[in-house]
Amino acid sequence: MGKNNNGIHMQFAVLAIVLTAAIMVDEATSLFICNIDTNNLEKCRPAATGNNPQPPGRDCCAVIKAANLQCLCPYKPFISRYGFDPSKVRPLLDKCSINTPPSCFFF
Repeated sequence: MGKNNNGIHMQFAVLAIVLTAAIMVDEATSLFICNIDTNNLEKCRPAATGNNPQPPGRDCCAVIKAANLQCLCPYKPFISRYGFDPSKVRPLLDKCSINTPPSCFFF
């Protein structure tokens, strides 16, 4: 019986190590691009998806206002990979009072 418990404990320890590594890798997938931590884009997704997007929250607008929007222009073709509807980005900028976005954001 002691041998069986050791096997279970070993499996549990291995599972704990794998889960810890997975969490660490997930956090490491964050990229810092044009003054934006890509994980922070999640704060804006509800305001730039669906047929009736929610108004952007204060956190979302803070992310956008800290961004170097001109720097983001080359990444525009990839915006849908982050779950954003490209047609909702310009209205999102307007709602966050970004009055002079770069011309690349006129979809």
